[in-house]
Amino acid sequence: MKNRKPYALGILFAETVGALSGWLSRGGMKAFRTAATKPPLFPPDWVFPVVWAVLYALMGIGAARVWLSPPSPARSKGLNLYVLQLIVNFFWSPIFFNGQAYFLAFLWLMLLWALVFGMTLLFYQADLPAAKLQIPYRVWLIYAAYLNLGVWYLNS
Repeated sequence: MKNRKPYALGILFAETVGALSGWLSRGGMKAFRTAATKPPLFPPDWVFPVVWAVLYALMGIGAARVWLSPPSPARSKGLNLYVLQLIVNFFWSPIFFNGQAYFLAFLWLMLLWALVFGMTLLFYQADLPAAKLQIPYRVWLIYAAYLNLGVWYLNS
């Protein structure tokens, strides 16, 4: 890592998106913790901010790596999908927690997973390590889909 600034900015950008989404959803999260029935294998509340902080950092590092890779169509499209998936990611929490629209949130999560999958494929073409950094994110989204669908089923 010759120049650390793109990595720091990449991490800061992703973490800020996540933190802002969480901050805007904090009231809904509080109500969810006390009122919603949760599916089996639902983790303790402290797990979510820890996991998301790591995932946003990995996203930011991956995006920085792609940003620093040689110009190519995969680089441009990958970075565009990166921003788009961050926007979709941002809105999931307000939909789920504030809106309590659990099924819509599940569909939104499927859109997010598809965007992250496409982004990962483009990152793969631009920078293999950047693509590999997205694997935990993709796995977590599958687990999140199970949790989201379980919450919808148990609370509808």
